[in-house]
Amino acid sequence: MTDRQRSDARRNHARILAVAEQEVAAHGANASLEQIARVAGVGSATVRRHFPTRQELLQAVLWQRIEVLCERARELTGAPDGGEALLTWLADLVTYCVGAKGLATALAYDGDPTGPNSCASAIEEAAEPLLRKAVEEGAVTPDVTVAELVGLIVGIAMVTEHHSEPQKAAERLFAVAVAGISPGS
Repeated sequence: MTDRQRSDARRNHARILAVAEQEVAAHGANASLEQIARVAGVGSATVRRHFPTRQELLQAVLWQRIEVLCERARELTGAPDGGEALLTWLADLVTYCVGAKGLATALAYDGDPTGPNSCASAIEEAAEPLLRKAVEEGAVTPDVTVAELVGLIVGIAMVTEHHSEPQKAAERLFAVAVAGISPGS
């Protein structure tokens, strides 16, 4: 294979992945592979050569998004206000989960979502320093875990998924969860 062929393959892979992310955001985990190929400007065989199964394509889209969230957590770890940094990251997670349109749910049923190389483990590892700093500053109670916070966000995303304005509804529920329901909380 020549360097030209390899660079074309890399470009095709990146283009397919970018289009797949858009299509999954718009249509969920059942996004059409043929539509992805059409919009990416490649044939269906090219999509299948890069991603032999729908599951592999969905996992690549999910991992790309997870890597962005992990990097964001690492960036925010150095912020001066740990509580604010954690809330900013959780708000980013809300936005991601609302935009994923069932992708995380579709992937969760394939294998062990808590395995050592899973998305859940990557998220927890990246967000743990954020939570630890917020706890040290007294912004979060010490018994809260990243897994619980992520579970809360996933629940919010799932309950608002079919709302007429899912992002707005999810942001409102997140604000209620952060503020609490007791006056003076």
